[in-house]
Amino acid sequence: MLCAFLLGVASAPNARADGAASGGDLTVAQSLGARELTVVVRRAEPGPLRVEVVSHAGSAAGRLTVGAAPVDRGSETSTGTVELGDLPGLYAATLRVDHAGPWELTISDGERTARIPFLVAARVVTPWERAAYGGFFAAGVLLLVALGTALISKRGWPTLIPVGALIAALTVGATGAVLSSSAPQPRPAGSLLDPTSRNIGNPYPERDLPLTTNYSRPPVNLSVRAHSAETGEPTEVQLSLTDSATGRPVDDLLVNDDALLHLMVVGPSGRFWHRHPIRTAPGEYRVSLGLNESGDYAVAAEIARRGGGVQLLRSALHVTGQSGSGALDSAPSGATLTTTEAVAGEPTTLTAGYGGSADLQPWLGMLGHLIAVGPLPDGVPAGTSAATVPIWAHAHAMAPTPAVGAQPPDETVAAYGPNMAFTFTFPQPGRYLVWAQAERGYSVMTIPTTVDVRAGVPQ
Repeated sequence: MLCAFLLGVASAPNARADGAASGGDLTVAQSLGARELTVVVRRAEPGPLRVEVVSHAGSAAGRLTVGAAPVDRGSETSTGTVELGDLPGLYAATLRVDHAGPWELTISDGERTARIPFLVAARVVTPWERAAYGGFFAAGVLLLVALGTALISKRGWPTLIPVGALIAALTVGATGAVLSSSAPQPRPAGSLLDPTSRNIGNPYPERDLPLTTNYSRPPVNLSVRAHSAETGEPTEVQLSLTDSATGRPVDDLLVNDDALLHLMVVGPSGRFWHRHPIRTAPGEYRVSLGLNESGDYAVAAEIARRGGGVQLLRSALHVTGQSGSGALDSAPSGATLTTTEAVAGEPTTLTAGYGGSADLQPWLGMLGHLIAVGPLPDGVPAGTSAATVPIWAHAHAMAPTPAVGAQPPDETVAAYGPNMAFTFTFPQPGRYLVWAQAERGYSVMTIPTTVDVRAGVPQ
């Protein structure tokens, strides 16, 4: 019975939140200057910490400095280097973390530093696991006592006392073993309450709070500023997130679809960016974009706040002094995006075909991404109209579901496609700008198109 219980506990699946297993791998996309990177923290537990950096096509070779430091407890910072090669792919370094709790990973290219919050997991023991371990341990001790009593006692009745206690201990242990395999797992650390070194190992930290505690967080305000750049040079865009109730910086974002913040931008002529700004300070994010066209840029930021769910924040930028001209992005050679008849209020299937063999890689935890913006008025620049249209949608083509307890496939797995289908219901008739995105050879491919959605038949 004890062996069966231990096997059940060892094979129990990890609790999951926002696409990442608690105590498992953490994957965070980062647009660090001109480099597009994916940072992977492998099973953050006290001891050696493996950090992997996936470099995408077009990212320059060079040295990155990585470090890990605790957030709420003084301790020595661990540092190392990652040498990015000329070819895209995976590069790694090993750091060290000495205790469970909230930590911060830094990635620096010498000019800018990304700061990624992460949790070092603690062994969380639930009450029923404690009952199982304690019950079986006590049963083992009482078994020895009962045997000893039986050997030295002249009469049989004294033996009944430890035997009765043994039966009770076995009952407690067996009950705990059954509950540990069937009862719901505790919430992942940090998904509801702000994590600290003190509560990281507590399976139910909310027990210390009143039953009337409201765990929701207020909406987030987004402020966007663009630092002026010379013609042809990338523009540094700064995003500030503040709490709509207190005005304080928002620094409780969860990793959602492998990023702390998904930034989507539509330029004056319809050019599209999907980037992942680096966190430079609490509530502060930065990203470099090639905004080489004067005019209005529509900005949308997708975040997930602890206790607040996923939010889509929208804003706009006006850029002057640029002489470039833009146009809709061109699709990769041989790539197509086709749709069934698009009718408002009815599901539409959009099929992205990338040609070639089945070698697409997961990106941001998904096989593909579909962004739709509209309906757009006629005769208005895309960036100007996209800033005020009612619909900004972000849909996915999902990867196959991994086995229970297994990590989902990462970007090193190139075994999908070359076609993928999205299902989306356009809520209003009109003209929409649509982009489908997938990854091949560590390069993100974007297929743009325009979808005209006709009005449905009134019911």
